[in-house]
Amino acid sequence: MPAMSRKVAVALAASASIALLATACTGQSDAGANDDASKDTTINFWHAWSAPGEVKAVRSLVAGFEKAHPNIHVDIVANMTDDKINQALRAGGDKAPDVISSFTTNNVGKFCSSGALVDLNPFFKKAGVDPATTFPKAMNEYTQFDGNRCAAPLLGDAYGLYYNKTAFKKAGITSPPKTWSEFEKDAKKLTLTKGDSYKQLGFMPNYHGWESTTEHYFAQFSPTYFDRSGKSNVAEDPAFEAGFTLQKKLVDELGGYKKLETYRATLGDEWGPKHPFHTGQVAMQLDGEWRLGMAEEAKPDFEIGVAPLPVPDDRADQYGKGYITGTITGIAATSKKQNAAWELVKYMTTDTDAVVGFANDIHNVPSTLAALKSPKLTYDPRFKTFLDIAADPNSTTTPASVNGGVYLVTIQEFGYAYESGRAKDLKAGLAGTAKQIDTDIAQAK
Repeated sequence: MPAMSRKVAVALAASASIALLATACTGQSDAGANDDASKDTTINFWHAWSAPGEVKAVRSLVAGFEKAHPNIHVDIVANMTDDKINQALRAGGDKAPDVISSFTTNNVGKFCSSGALVDLNPFFKKAGVDPATTFPKAMNEYTQFDGNRCAAPLLGDAYGLYYNKTAFKKAGITSPPKTWSEFEKDAKKLTLTKGDSYKQLGFMPNYHGWESTTEHYFAQFSPTYFDRSGKSNVAEDPAFEAGFTLQKKLVDELGGYKKLETYRATLGDEWGPKHPFHTGQVAMQLDGEWRLGMAEEAKPDFEIGVAPLPVPDDRADQYGKGYITGTITGIAATSKKQNAAWELVKYMTTDTDAVVGFANDIHNVPSTLAALKSPKLTYDPRFKTFLDIAADPNSTTTPASVNGGVYLVTIQEFGYAYESGRAKDLKAGLAGTAKQIDTDIAQAK
């Protein structure tokens, strides 16, 4: 999925503008897995892709399914936001989707807890497919909530480190940093000042620095967001304190929050050709696999390097991991054709050639372990970094919650306060953040 679409989707999912799926009208008496998938039938598939090339890729994916299942016809509806999907899932009816896909893994908790999407565990079991050995660990985790697997992964995103090889060579740096202490040294060495500003910034550490969000930083510390009782673990797991401390140190050592924000305001848009990594104004960039193609299209005057993000010094043996997210797909609880719908979901998410073909067309990370190793994958050699990150069992994701990504927004909001100096007591801030998360979840339930 395109980075911009995901960014917008995540922001919307965290806002109050999307109605809680808890109000979904599900479990209709005439809905369920009672249809005969061997008979001639038509199902509706709603997805969020909108760019012409992406829409074409989805059509090609579905065409492959229809060829393998000539009795099942698929009506495709593109450019469907979670808001539109949610409304349709509540309403049901013949024109409503039988199968949906969403860019927003943050909404899995809502989809599952509300019953808007059916639990796929019985379908996987009947098909003899074990999700734990089929999908990468992180993808397997973010498609379920409280034991309910109401979604399956449909391609993914992996986050790594982009670096300017020319700038590295000029600074005498021979390889990308593997630990945060190495990263800190390199970021300072790559930072070239110009008056009160920068000629080149080694890394933009601020949380508004495009993809340098709290969850992307903290993934390298393998945090546990909730304890076994479902309470926020932000104030208890030392990973969060370590993550905030690392980022604040980078902010302070690279010039301070105000100076960095002033510089950031002069830089190009994240989605355009003038992105500061493309222009050489920033020498290292935390970003997803899509950035490689976007950066090359901008025709930079330097060679682009790609590597995993650094890890904490005491986790050096875990170098190679990263943050994982992606698109999910599921079956509407209001669908009267759930067996036929499952055939489409199974094909799109577990057929190796189908997953590989779609990944090649969309330029995202394949979402099965078999597809990640397929010789049919076509990609820039540097893209393999992201394939390896996705397959790494140490890679992490953010867990589903009953109120979606609200808890992540709460953590990020504290991050803004802490990096800017508005919040000075880290431990107290983490305790307050945890309390707010627990309150929000209790209200959602």
